[in-house]
Amino acid sequence: MSDAVNDEFEFASEGAATGTGPGFAPWKALIVDDEEEVHRVTHLAIGREKFDGRPLQILSAYSGAEACAVMAREPDIAIVLLDVVMETEDAGLRVVRYIREQLGNRAVRIVLRTGQPGQAPEHHVIVNFDINDYKEKVELTAQKLFTVVQAGLRSYRDIRALERNRRGLEAIIEASGSLNDMTSMEAFTSGVLEQLTALLHLDPAAVCCSTDKVAAVAEGPDLRVRAATGAFSGSIGKMARESLPNPVVEHLESAVKEQRNIYDGPTLTTYSPAGVSSAAVLYLSDMRHLDDVDLRLSEVFARNAGTSFHNLLLKKDIEGTQEEIVFLLCEAVEARSNETGNHVRRVALYSEMLARGMGMSEADATLIRLASPLHDVGKISIPDAILNKPGKFAPDEWEIMKSHARLGYDLLNKSRRTVLKIGATIALTHHEKWDGTGYPYGLKGEEISIFGRIVAVADVYDALGSRRCYKAPWPSEQIFDYLASQRGLHFEPRIVDYLLDQAGAFFRVRALLPDADD
Repeated sequence: MSDAVNDEFEFASEGAATGTGPGFAPWKALIVDDEEEVHRVTHLAIGREKFDGRPLQILSAYSGAEACAVMAREPDIAIVLLDVVMETEDAGLRVVRYIREQLGNRAVRIVLRTGQPGQAPEHHVIVNFDINDYKEKVELTAQKLFTVVQAGLRSYRDIRALERNRRGLEAIIEASGSLNDMTSMEAFTSGVLEQLTALLHLDPAAVCCSTDKVAAVAEGPDLRVRAATGAFSGSIGKMARESLPNPVVEHLESAVKEQRNIYDGPTLTTYSPAGVSSAAVLYLSDMRHLDDVDLRLSEVFARNAGTSFHNLLLKKDIEGTQEEIVFLLCEAVEARSNETGNHVRRVALYSEMLARGMGMSEADATLIRLASPLHDVGKISIPDAILNKPGKFAPDEWEIMKSHARLGYDLLNKSRRTVLKIGATIALTHHEKWDGTGYPYGLKGEEISIFGRIVAVADVYDALGSRRCYKAPWPSEQIFDYLASQRGLHFEPRIVDYLLDQAGAFFRVRALLPDADD
């Protein structure tokens, strides 16, 4: 390298002091060259420079093999200044192929530097290798090197922003397609956060909360964390005051109280009204300076997010109303048979727990919770004299009693609603037995719907522990002995095994929802 080029490197700018915090995480640059002097002068030229308010961290490799190891270990390297000729004449080109093809890393910007252009002709390299720039070492003055690095970092930042934006869209689409999933709200708000940080070219710690304003007045101004990233990721599902630092809580509560966005330089808090009585608040920390366009974008985005969030809340409210109506209807049916208490609510929770234990999806576990209370809805057509008979049924009475399974199915199957359709299946099949001796059709094994097989266990388990007109509640040991004896006969073995293994969790449900005479 010529003295003139060395002089320009020596007088490189000192730059600004390095920042701290998540928003100032350094960009990573990798120098790959077998000459120690090249590493030294590159450090002098760009080592103290910044891009977008973040410093530059420079890593070094002295061979192609070492460069491949560093790239595999550090997937977030933004730019590689890569020599062509090192341990072999094409060592640098081999590194390019390794990065692009084996690691599948398309985001990192690769700048080839060569002191022997004849060994790797520019036209051939640009046509056949996925590189972003090609420079001869003698033309890379300090100023030109600075320009190359700044352009590379800008491209890398934008590519990563597009990637984050795509992931955010995928999260929102997935959440929108599975709104019955219990975690769909959390998935949706996580996507909202990722999209906003991508749109503003941010990489901060962020948190998203929601609150019911009316409840805040009655219980104090608190918020529950729905989604979070970075330093706040451990707060998901918790109350903001219990899990977040006081300054963060103050920003969130101020935005709710003042019903506006708050931007004070290092942090941005957006407020989104979500209907008459709810609001969504997003807090982002340790950011670069936002200009007027960024702030306007954040306001529009927050409003759109608030509208979507409002739709989710409405759907949750409708689902809650439907669930409560089902419970009230089924409790009214149970009351006809002089069975007081929380039988249908307990069966719903038992069924949901068993569904998860059987590996069913969150959506199906939620469905069985909503539909299982309808298992005995057909009893509404059974005469009181039979329904409340304390003794053994006569053969003709037993046939009438058994008909409640088919009657419940006929009643519910007229609906096109998924919950009622599943309820119809449960009503029809929850008295079938694993060995084929049940009713109404004598189905056997997996011929019986998984929904019916689960509710059969949940219903019998709860009924045995409850007072009925024809019996006193059984003690727990007797219940478990009976379930074990019916494993593979009345009940699917793996469902019984799961209930017995998790007996403590099922005890807690009864303690939470006891009958009046418990």
